[in-house]
Amino acid sequence: MGLFVTGGFPTPDDTPDILRAIDRGGADFIELGMPFSDPLAEGLPIQHASERALAAGASMRTTLRAAAEFRSGSETPLVLMGYLNPVLRYGVQAFFHDAREAGVEGVILPDLPPEEREIVSGPAERHGIDLVHLIAPTTPDERIRMIDEVSTGFVYAVSITGLTGTGLGSVDEVGAYLDRARRLVTRNPLLVGFGIGSADDAARLTRHTDGFIVGSALIREIGAKWNPRTGPDAVTSFVRGLRP
Repeated sequence: MGLFVTGGFPTPDDTPDILRAIDRGGADFIELGMPFSDPLAEGLPIQHASERALAAGASMRTTLRAAAEFRSGSETPLVLMGYLNPVLRYGVQAFFHDAREAGVEGVILPDLPPEEREIVSGPAERHGIDLVHLIAPTTPDERIRMIDEVSTGFVYAVSITGLTGTGLGSVDEVGAYLDRARRLVTRNPLLVGFGIGSADDAARLTRHTDGFIVGSALIREIGAKWNPRTGPDAVTSFVRGLRP
Protein backbone atom coordinates (compact mmCIF):
# COMPACT_ATOMS: atom_id res chain seq x y z
CA MET A 1 0.00 0.00 0.00
CA GLY A 2 1.51 3.28 -1.14
CA LEU A 3 0.21 6.75 -0.34
CA PHE A 4 0.88 9.92 -2.30
CA VAL A 5 0.91 13.41 -0.81
CA THR A 6 2.06 16.66 -2.40
CA GLY A 7 5.07 18.17 -0.68
CA GLY A 8 4.21 21.55 0.82
CA PHE A 9 0.46 20.96 0.93
CA PRO A 10 -1.22 22.65 2.71
CA THR A 11 2.04 24.35 3.76
CA PRO A 12 5.69 23.24 3.81
CA ASP A 13 5.64 23.17 7.62
CA ASP A 14 2.80 20.62 7.57
CA THR A 15 4.53 18.06 5.36
CA PRO A 16 6.66 16.23 7.98
CA ASP A 17 3.62 15.82 10.26
CA ILE A 18 1.54 14.51 7.37
CA LEU A 19 4.25 12.03 6.41
CA ARG A 20 4.44 10.77 9.99
CA ALA A 21 0.64 10.45 10.14
CA ILE A 22 0.64 8.40 6.92
CA ASP A 23 3.40 6.23 8.35
CA ARG A 24 1.40 5.56 11.52
CA GLY A 25 -1.50 4.49 9.32
CA GLY A 26 0.55 1.57 8.02
CA ALA A 27 1.73 2.68 4.59
CA ASP A 28 4.29 0.33 3.06
CA PHE A 29 5.84 3.28 1.25
CA ILE A 30 5.09 6.95 0.67
CA GLU A 31 5.21 8.95 -2.55
CA LEU A 32 6.13 12.55 -1.84
CA GLY A 33 5.05 14.80 -4.68
CA MET A 34 7.44 17.46 -5.93
CA PRO A 35 5.12 20.47 -6.43
CA PHE A 36 5.08 21.83 -9.98
CA SER A 37 3.07 24.48 -11.79
CA ASP A 38 2.09 22.18 -14.69
CA PRO A 39 1.46 18.62 -13.38
CA LEU A 40 0.14 17.25 -16.67
CA ALA A 41 -0.91 13.79 -15.45
CA GLU A 42 -2.85 15.09 -12.46
CA GLY A 43 -6.53 15.77 -11.98
CA LEU A 44 -7.96 18.70 -10.06
CA PRO A 45 -7.21 17.57 -6.46
CA ILE A 46 -3.47 17.23 -7.04
CA GLN A 47 -3.34 20.25 -9.38
CA HIS A 48 -4.90 22.38 -6.65
CA ALA A 49 -2.59 20.87 -4.02
CA SER A 50 0.46 21.83 -6.10
CA GLU A 51 -0.88 25.35 -6.64
CA ARG A 52 -1.53 25.79 -2.92
CA ALA A 53 1.87 24.37 -1.98
CA LEU A 54 3.73 26.67 -4.38
CA ALA A 55 1.75 29.67 -3.15
CA ALA A 56 2.78 28.76 0.40
CA GLY A 57 6.47 28.75 -0.56
CA ALA A 58 7.05 25.07 -1.35
CA SER A 59 10.02 24.20 -3.54
CA MET A 60 12.28 21.28 -4.32
CA ARG A 61 14.44 22.23 -1.36
CA THR A 62 11.54 22.33 1.11
CA THR A 63 10.38 18.96 -0.22
CA LEU A 64 13.80 17.40 0.29
CA ARG A 65 14.04 18.92 3.77
CA ALA A 66 10.68 17.37 4.67
CA ALA A 67 11.90 14.01 3.34
CA ALA A 68 15.05 14.22 5.45
CA GLU A 69 13.11 15.19 8.59
CA PHE A 70 10.74 12.26 8.10
CA ARG A 71 13.56 9.84 7.33
CA SER A 72 15.33 10.74 10.58
CA GLY A 73 12.53 8.97 12.49
CA SER A 74 11.27 6.28 10.11
CA GLU A 75 12.50 3.50 7.86
CA THR A 76 9.38 3.51 5.66
CA PRO A 77 10.56 3.92 2.05
CA LEU A 78 10.12 7.32 0.41
CA VAL A 79 9.67 7.80 -3.32
CA LEU A 80 9.64 11.22 -4.99
CA MET A 81 7.06 11.70 -7.72
CA GLY A 82 6.96 14.65 -10.06
CA TYR A 83 8.03 16.04 -13.39
CA LEU A 84 11.30 16.35 -15.24
CA ASN A 85 11.43 20.14 -15.53
CA PRO A 86 12.04 20.86 -11.81
CA VAL A 87 14.72 18.14 -11.74
CA LEU A 88 16.51 19.71 -14.69
CA ARG A 89 16.28 23.16 -13.12
CA TYR A 90 17.68 21.85 -9.85
CA GLY A 91 20.45 20.02 -11.71
CA VAL A 92 20.25 16.28 -12.33
CA GLN A 93 23.45 15.40 -10.49
CA ALA A 94 22.62 17.62 -7.52
CA PHE A 95 19.03 16.35 -7.39
CA PHE A 96 19.94 12.68 -7.07
CA HIS A 97 22.75 13.44 -4.63
CA ASP A 98 20.48 15.51 -2.41
CA ALA A 99 17.60 13.04 -2.74
CA ARG A 100 19.84 10.23 -1.54
CA GLU A 101 21.09 12.39 1.34
CA ALA A 102 17.45 13.00 2.30
CA GLY A 103 16.77 9.25 2.42
CA VAL A 104 14.82 8.95 -0.83
CA GLU A 105 14.84 5.47 -2.36
CA GLY A 106 13.03 5.97 -5.67
CA VAL A 107 11.87 8.56 -8.20
CA ILE A 108 8.86 8.54 -10.53
CA LEU A 109 8.85 11.00 -13.45
CA PRO A 110 5.64 10.40 -15.46
CA ASP A 111 6.71 12.68 -18.32
CA LEU A 112 10.06 10.93 -18.84
CA PRO A 113 9.76 8.29 -21.59
CA PRO A 114 11.85 5.21 -20.85
CA GLU A 115 13.69 5.80 -24.14
CA GLU A 116 14.99 9.07 -22.67
CA ARG A 117 15.86 7.72 -19.23
CA GLU A 118 19.59 8.25 -19.86
CA ILE A 119 18.95 11.89 -18.93
CA VAL A 120 18.75 10.75 -15.30
CA SER A 121 19.64 7.06 -15.13
CA GLY A 122 23.38 7.50 -14.55
CA PRO A 123 23.08 9.74 -11.48
CA ALA A 124 20.15 7.66 -10.19
CA GLU A 125 22.18 4.47 -10.38
CA ARG A 126 25.25 6.05 -8.82
CA HIS A 127 23.23 7.18 -5.83
CA GLY A 128 21.25 3.95 -5.50
CA ILE A 129 17.87 5.44 -6.38
CA ASP A 130 15.26 3.39 -8.25
CA LEU A 131 13.62 4.76 -11.39
CA VAL A 132 9.99 3.72 -11.70
CA HIS A 133 8.25 3.84 -15.09
CA LEU A 134 4.55 3.77 -15.88
CA ILE A 135 2.29 1.72 -18.12
CA ALA A 136 -1.32 2.37 -19.14
CA PRO A 137 -4.22 0.41 -20.65
CA THR A 138 -3.11 1.53 -24.12
CA THR A 139 0.51 0.35 -23.68
CA PRO A 140 1.31 -2.49 -26.15
CA ASP A 141 2.68 -5.79 -24.88
CA GLU A 142 6.20 -5.29 -26.19
CA ARG A 143 6.44 -1.86 -24.60
CA ILE A 144 5.26 -3.24 -21.26
CA ARG A 145 8.04 -5.84 -21.45
CA MET A 146 10.57 -3.12 -22.26
CA ILE A 147 9.37 -0.93 -19.38
CA ASP A 148 9.65 -3.87 -17.02
CA GLU A 149 13.19 -4.46 -18.28
CA VAL A 150 14.41 -0.91 -17.62
CA SER A 151 12.43 -0.14 -14.44
CA THR A 152 13.78 -0.62 -10.95
CA GLY A 153 11.74 -0.71 -7.77
CA PHE A 154 8.37 -1.49 -9.37
CA VAL A 155 6.27 -0.90 -12.47
CA TYR A 156 3.45 1.61 -11.97
CA ALA A 157 0.25 0.51 -13.74
CA VAL A 158 -2.01 3.50 -14.38
CA SER A 159 -5.49 2.03 -14.03
CA ILE A 160 -7.22 4.27 -16.57
CA THR A 161 -6.53 6.27 -19.69
CA GLY A 162 -6.96 9.61 -17.98
CA LEU A 163 -5.90 11.80 -15.07
CA THR A 164 -5.48 11.09 -11.39
CA GLY A 165 -8.57 11.52 -9.26
CA THR A 166 -11.05 10.22 -11.84
CA GLY A 167 -13.22 7.13 -11.48
CA LEU A 168 -12.09 3.61 -12.25
CA GLY A 169 -14.58 2.98 -15.04
CA SER A 170 -15.34 -0.62 -15.98
CA VAL A 171 -13.87 -2.94 -13.37
CA ASP A 172 -13.89 -5.81 -15.85
CA GLU A 173 -11.89 -3.81 -18.39
CA VAL A 174 -9.41 -2.64 -15.77
CA GLY A 175 -9.05 -6.20 -14.50
CA ALA A 176 -8.37 -7.57 -17.98
CA TYR A 177 -5.70 -4.92 -18.58
CA LEU A 178 -4.03 -5.62 -15.23
CA ASP A 179 -4.09 -9.37 -15.86
CA ARG A 180 -2.34 -8.73 -19.17
CA ALA A 181 0.22 -6.51 -17.44
CA ARG A 182 0.73 -9.10 -14.70
CA ARG A 183 1.66 -11.73 -17.30
CA LEU A 184 4.15 -9.38 -18.97
CA VAL A 185 5.78 -7.77 -15.92
CA THR A 186 8.08 -10.48 -14.59
CA ARG A 187 11.11 -8.61 -13.20
CA ASN A 188 9.40 -6.07 -10.94
CA PRO A 189 6.43 -5.86 -8.60
CA LEU A 190 3.35 -4.44 -10.35
CA LEU A 191 1.51 -1.70 -8.46
CA VAL A 192 -1.68 0.00 -9.60
CA GLY A 193 -2.72 3.62 -9.06
CA PHE A 194 -5.09 6.34 -10.31
CA GLY A 195 -8.77 6.30 -9.29
CA ILE A 196 -8.43 4.23 -6.10
CA GLY A 197 -10.26 5.86 -3.24
CA SER A 198 -11.42 3.10 -0.89
CA ALA A 199 -10.58 -0.31 0.53
CA ASP A 200 -13.13 -1.82 -1.85
CA ASP A 201 -11.37 -0.29 -4.86
CA ALA A 202 -8.04 -1.55 -3.56
CA ALA A 203 -9.39 -5.07 -2.93
CA ARG A 204 -10.75 -5.35 -6.46
CA LEU A 205 -7.57 -4.20 -8.15
CA THR A 206 -5.04 -5.98 -5.99
CA ARG A 207 -6.49 -9.30 -7.11
CA HIS A 208 -4.50 -8.56 -10.26
CA THR A 209 -1.40 -6.76 -8.86
CA ASP A 210 1.13 -6.76 -6.05
CA GLY A 211 -0.19 -3.60 -4.43
CA PHE A 212 -1.91 -0.25 -4.89
CA ILE A 213 -1.30 3.48 -4.57
CA VAL A 214 -3.75 6.14 -3.37
CA GLY A 215 -3.20 9.84 -3.99
CA SER A 216 -6.14 12.09 -4.86
CA ALA A 217 -8.43 10.61 -2.21
CA LEU A 218 -5.84 11.38 0.47
CA ILE A 219 -5.31 14.89 -0.91
CA ARG A 220 -9.07 15.50 -0.66
CA GLU A 221 -9.04 14.21 2.92
CA ILE A 222 -6.19 16.53 3.87
CA GLY A 223 -7.83 19.48 2.12
CA ALA A 224 -11.06 18.91 4.02
CA LYS A 225 -9.78 18.01 7.49
CA TRP A 226 -6.19 19.10 8.02
CA ASN A 227 -5.27 21.23 10.98
CA PRO A 228 -2.21 20.78 13.21
CA ARG A 229 -4.27 19.59 16.20
CA THR A 230 -6.66 16.94 14.85
CA GLY A 231 -5.43 16.53 11.27
CA PRO A 232 -2.73 13.91 11.97
CA ASP A 233 -5.23 11.52 13.60
CA ALA A 234 -7.66 12.02 10.69
CA VAL A 235 -4.94 11.18 8.15
CA THR A 236 -3.81 8.12 10.11
CA SER A 237 -7.39 6.86 10.35
CA PHE A 238 -7.99 7.41 6.64
CA VAL A 239 -4.86 5.48 5.68
CA ARG A 240 -5.72 2.58 7.99
CA GLY A 241 -9.14 2.37 6.38
CA LEU A 242 -7.72 1.85 2.91
CA ARG A 243 -6.15 -1.54 3.53
CA PRO A 244 -8.38 -4.30 2.14
